[in-house]
Formats: sequence, C-alpha cells, structure tokens
Amino acid sequence: MNRNRKHPERAPHRRRASATDRTKNTKSFRVTGSWDKRPDRPAIKVTSNKHARDRAAREMAEQGAYVIVEKHRGYGEWRTLYELDGPALLAERRAAEQEQRRRAADERRAVEQEEAERLAAAEQSARDRDALARLMVRPPVAREQCGRRDARHVTGAQR
Repeated sequence: MNRNRKHPERAPHRRRASATDRTKNTKSFRVTGSWDKRPDRPAIKVTSNKHARDRAAREMAEQGAYVIVEKHRGYGEWRTLYELDGPALLAERRAAEQEQRRRAADERRAVEQEEAERLAAAEQSARDRDALARLMVRPPVAREQCGRRDARHVTGAQR
C-alpha cells in the first residue's frame, strides 16, 4: 500500500545510487623514494594496503633511498606518516656487520689461544707423568745410616 496520502496513485520516489563513487579516498598511502644518484626521478608507489606500504618503504630504504611515507587526507592532501633515511640505515648496518665480524674474529682468536694453552698444559702434564714414571722405575737410594733425621720437624718423643 502506498503511504503517500496526497497522491496515492503515484509510487514513492526511490533515489537510485549513482554509478560514480563520490567519497573521498582516505585509505590510500603514498611511498616516495629518492636516491642521491637520481634526485630528479623519485619512485612513487601508491597503495591502500599498509603491509604493501611498509614493504615498499623497507625495500626502497634497503636500496639506499630516502623514503617518505604519506597517508591520503582526502581531496589531494597528503599527511606524512614517517620518513626513512636509507643511506644512514645502510651505514649503520655496515658498521654493525663490521663490529660483528670483529667480535667473531676476536672470539675465534680467543678459542684458538685457549686451545693452544690446553695443548701446552696437556704436553706439560705428559712430560710430568713421564718424569714420575722414570723416577718410580729407579731403585731406592740408600740413606746415611747414622740415624740422623732429615726432616725439618720431628715430634718431641724422637729428639
């Protein structure tokens, strides 16, 4: 039944949705990377996926680009979310790798030195065992038969 009391014979007006989307786009991101080698030709990647945005920014920074990540505010306005200094990150990574290599070399050197000390101690103990074995094979030596004690201290009853 038509609820329009004034013109009951007419169908109520139903507004059709237009084919074009007039909403402002606020879900897109723009990643701009510029390199020192070619400052006049920056790489621009526009995406609505934040994972793709972060991946693109990370890849550009790993290639040595200065990266600016922006979010669309609507109607052609962009707001900077964050910036990545690719050359500084690369220099920091190289310094960390050099430090890690230096630490590994120091550790390797310490292990080799410890191994050499252990081998030297094993050889010394082997020499000591050989000397003791030779000493044990010798016949006993006859001491003076005068009854004199060679000990530094004797008990009171034996004086």
